[in-house]
Amino acid sequence: MPREIITLQVGQCGNQIGGEFWKQLCLEHGIQPDGLLRENVPSPDSSGNDAASPSPSSADNPAATGANNHGVGNPSSGHNFIDDRKDVFFYQSDDEHYIPRALLIDLEPRVVNKL
Repeated sequence: MPREIITLQVGQCGNQIGGEFWKQLCLEHGIQPDGLLRENVPSPDSSGNDAASPSPSSADNPAATGANNHGVGNPSSGHNFIDDRKDVFFYQSDDEHYIPRALLIDLEPRVVNKL
């Protein structure tokens, strides 16, 4: 059963930090600002780098190759976004849009409206 996480962002600072968090999460999962999945994700071979021969600095450092402990690569490394778990942080609507699971709370509407 998939797990779902709902973020709670409170106040100006919480909403500004949360906005940066969601930008990074969308980048990592290949989701555009309009909520649609990025279609033209470059493959490892099309980036101009030879996938078979990593650089010496990246051979010893897993973070330099774009991989983390969960097997999700860096979007710039040509990671295929099909197998990652978008449903943990996002709800996929019937029209294929990904909607963040987040509650934004603030008494001043300017910060929330900016996101």
